[in-house]
Amino acid sequence: MTDSFDYIIVGAGSAGCLLADRLSESGKYRVAVLEAGPGDLYFWVHVPLGYGKSFYDKRINWAYQTAPDAGLGGRSDYWPRGKVLGGSSSINAMVWIRGDQLDYADWEKAGNPGWGWDDVLPHFRRIEHNAAGADEWRAIGGNVHVDDVSERAHPLAKRFIMAGQQAGLAFNPDFNGPTQEGIGIYQSTTKGGRRMSAVRAFLRPAMRRANLKVLTRTHALRVMFEGRRATGVEVMQNGVRRVLLARREVIVSAGAVNSPQLLQLSGIGPAALLSKFGIPVVQDSPNVGQNLQDHLGINYTYRSRVPTLNQELGSWKGKLRAGLTFLLRGKGPLSLSMNQGGGFVRTRPGLDRANIQLYFQAISTLGAKAGTRPLTSPDAYAAFSIGLSNCVVEGRGRVEIASADPLISPHIEPASLATDKEIQDVLDGLHLLRRIADQPAMREVIVEELAPGPSVTTDAAMLDDFRRRATTVYHPTCTCRMAPDISTGVVDARLRVYGVDGLRVVDASVFPQLISGNTNAPVMMVASKASDMILEDARATPDQIEPFRCNLVGAKLL
Repeated sequence: MTDSFDYIIVGAGSAGCLLADRLSESGKYRVAVLEAGPGDLYFWVHVPLGYGKSFYDKRINWAYQTAPDAGLGGRSDYWPRGKVLGGSSSINAMVWIRGDQLDYADWEKAGNPGWGWDDVLPHFRRIEHNAAGADEWRAIGGNVHVDDVSERAHPLAKRFIMAGQQAGLAFNPDFNGPTQEGIGIYQSTTKGGRRMSAVRAFLRPAMRRANLKVLTRTHALRVMFEGRRATGVEVMQNGVRRVLLARREVIVSAGAVNSPQLLQLSGIGPAALLSKFGIPVVQDSPNVGQNLQDHLGINYTYRSRVPTLNQELGSWKGKLRAGLTFLLRGKGPLSLSMNQGGGFVRTRPGLDRANIQLYFQAISTLGAKAGTRPLTSPDAYAAFSIGLSNCVVEGRGRVEIASADPLISPHIEPASLATDKEIQDVLDGLHLLRRIADQPAMREVIVEELAPGPSVTTDAAMLDDFRRRATTVYHPTCTCRMAPDISTGVVDARLRVYGVDGLRVVDASVFPQLISGNTNAPVMMVASKASDMILEDARATPDQIEPFRCNLVGAKLL
């Protein structure tokens, strides 16, 4: 087995899997992909509703805890992140959303040329195979199968959409079409009733190539440098430290938590932080780990007069029926995401884009024990939930190493509800949520509001409840943000890390600003655009990569 590659990709998540496919496609370059977790041969990874089983499973999940968060009343929040081939695309809720067109206009206006809507739309189209067919906005022929589940959605999801229209919201048949606003059924990354993870879409087909090597259970410890050039990655594999060498580039695609952690461990980050832990400074880069942004969400839960998924999945007979339907036909409740209905709304005049995202779930788990997410063992009574999350985030938190030991989890400060506008957005959204629940289509099936309950009516009480119960909706971004210079960001518009050579970051951490919606599709778009830039740079310097020496003291070559 050779010990050197042209490209080493750290992280086999949504970005890393796509990069592995694109960079190895020509057969010209040797590519290695490093994944700290195991392979994805785990039944519940492939069952769409099964992500409740992987939510707390530390075999395939980093299972982070944040620092106490003032915006959440001093609570620590639980952050699941994929530690498995496919990364978080193997454990997410599979909602396929590109984001508002204005989000990308803002990226470009912030000094990032080539990242406006007209620039990124071709990459969104290139990625997907839309089950509904191609048009000006959508495409067929891409690796990611984007499913239209409108005919299979739960009847209560359709009732929710009817109630939204009764509340004055426009119906939107395609949130990824000409406009994102409105209420409708979410498209999901599924095919044949199974999850369409980044592994299934990109990595597994590429693994047939002899020039691609996928290394699982391989924890990246630090990026190696010769002077200011990245030359490889030191890893821990089966308890042994080893080094992989990179002739051209090291590409960090470990996500918004692990990418800044790895850069800091490698000597790229705020000098004072690195010195605190005795890490030699390769590049003082003050924004590594800063500017963290995430969406925050909550559910209001209602007892129902009509059956919900609780009845379909609550008994052993229901579980057996659902399991057989899934295994034999790829259909039934296990074949669909929990979040089927939803939408994007502006809650008050004067806003230029949606500030609240809605979710409908025909299931409830109020009786669940702490540390569990029993989507296949829900509450014994009929109930459903209407949820929301904020779209536009102004506050900025941070991710910092808590030790020089790469195996110690980093310190995460989310900075939730950091501004008055974010608080107002949440309150507006909660009032809208209740207004939808009060429409005729929903009143016909609602017995009572179970959580937070009818006694919670004032803004103060609703905000207090939000602080006590709200959680991340798993969209951390911006911790290695793209910006015009090192004083405001970490990477340039070609995603090259400032101050060093041969090193890029390609994942959600490079977002200049969190987009208005789910982040899986935008991460793949970023990786698609990055793959073009990486290959362009390779063609521009085909024979200019000089042999290098790397200090390998104390390490073994793989």
